[in-house]
Amino acid sequence: MVVRFLAGWCLAMGLTMAVPTLMAGSVHDRVQTSKAVRVCIWPDYYGITYRNPRTRQLVGIDIDLAHELAADLSMKVEFVDSSFASLVPDLVGDRCDIAMFAVAMLAQRMQHLRFTRPYLRSDIYAITTRGSATIKQWADIDRPGILVGVQSGTFMEPVMAASLKYAKLINIKPPQTRERELEAGRIDVFMTDYPYSRRLLDNADWATLISPPKPFHVMPYGYAVKPGDESWYAVVDDFVARIQKDGRLESHARRHGLDSMVVQP
Repeated sequence: MVVRFLAGWCLAMGLTMAVPTLMAGSVHDRVQTSKAVRVCIWPDYYGITYRNPRTRQLVGIDIDLAHELAADLSMKVEFVDSSFASLVPDLVGDRCDIAMFAVAMLAQRMQHLRFTRPYLRSDIYAITTRGSATIKQWADIDRPGILVGVQSGTFMEPVMAASLKYAKLINIKPPQTRERELEAGRIDVFMTDYPYSRRLLDNADWATLISPPKPFHVMPYGYAVKPGDESWYAVVDDFVARIQKDGRLESHARRHGLDSMVVQP
């Protein structure tokens, strides 16, 4: 089922599932020797890999699952702060062994990285203020004069750039955040995925969620590794297969309110 889902998605995106010839490489050797797996995360991803600003504790489904991976391998886990913008150089440059922060399987990323089978999926959602005079429904987003924010480096950026015909797209880069730009009135609405939308709904009483009336752009998420190490890829892909079958994926997803995103085997 998962293979059919990914194959259909690749076909819709104009991609193939062909993978370059791979051979045993240094990543698996290093992990086995050090007995530690270095996991790249984006620590601002609520519900996924989030560092609580008060306690500095990391929480989220992929924090839990990184510990599950390390336990399965009888190793320790080391978290490495990353981002969507630095994802490719961080993996290719060996800052980490695997990226585990619900990485959308974008065409441009798949040219440089190798992804496991998908384990989560999400559509795109809109966040605006409760008292917005301009955005009341999905159809209000793409109108002249509307400023639509997206986080730079996320999959929403190219999708919205291609889909907007009348509204203006605003790319938001750190240290700015989408919510601060919205609160300040510098954008009218911002686009996000389901986990990040929960952050606003759980913590900001001024925010409201607008869902698309029908599926808009459902994207599969997987774990990413650099190509060139077949044995390491097999380890992490087999891990995803196991947690899908033994209930650990669904259990951790439910714990963080993300069970609707789970891709079943």
